[in-house]
Amino acid sequence: MLPLLFPGLTVGLVVPLAPARPVTALAGLSLPQARGGSSVELGAAVAASTASRKTLLVLGTYPGDFNMIEYGQRLRHHLPGLRAKGVERFLVVVNGEKNACERLAELLDLPEEVELLSDPTGEAGRRFGVSRGWLPDDNRLSPFLKLYIMLFGVGPPATLPAVITGYLGNPSGRRAWIESALEQGQRAGRWPDNVLDLSGPRVANQFDELPLVGGWGRRPLELATLRLQNLKMAFENWDALKPTDDRCLTQLGGCVVVGDEGHALFSWLDNGICDVADFDEMLASL
Repeated sequence: MLPLLFPGLTVGLVVPLAPARPVTALAGLSLPQARGGSSVELGAAVAASTASRKTLLVLGTYPGDFNMIEYGQRLRHHLPGLRAKGVERFLVVVNGEKNACERLAELLDLPEEVELLSDPTGEAGRRFGVSRGWLPDDNRLSPFLKLYIMLFGVGPPATLPAVITGYLGNPSGRRAWIESALEQGQRAGRWPDNVLDLSGPRVANQFDELPLVGGWGRRPLELATLRLQNLKMAFENWDALKPTDDRCLTQLGGCVVVGDEGHALFSWLDNGICDVADFDEMLASL
């Protein structure tokens, strides 16, 4: 269909690659901290990790992107578990200017220990080996059109499965981080604002009352509801959160946990929109 709409266009199979070794791939690349005056040399930062003082490095996307927002929400929830596993430094590269990174941190209520690094050109992610999206080197198409087409599963193949599971739920899924993010969003005044009952001493989740599926690990529409909140937040703050480099509009992300001598203990590359690392699997691997 696409070659018919766009003559001369070639649609190829996208095969995900393994992440690069971060110490080598990121050597010599310094990025400014969004909430501080200093810069961080990424290769040296991950090389300084030890078995008892691990480093989590998230190679994020632009501030208003679904994947970037979910990385922030998942990390915020799992910080205590990661600390218990010996992760002591949390570096998050964001493909945006410093003011955009700061705005994202405000919207998601990210604690100061999460070091946001401004990388508006997306260089760190590309060095690490993240997917650059569909037809990244074809300048004949608008990057916004490429992004729109990616939403239908063209290019990185995991977009549709990741989106659909947010609607279908998963009996064995995990929802704690979703409830945490929904609560933060509701307290910030984002809609929908009636999913959780925040009036009592204990937060009550309306999804618990669903017949048959209320006891599932992740209920149908639960994650999709959070993503609706995130979409509203991104739209309302688009001018502050949009990318300044068009390459970052379709570029995906990834993450790595680094231990002694810079060895990767857990590595992940996003392979679609909404296809981000499972932090429960990350913790289990540590």
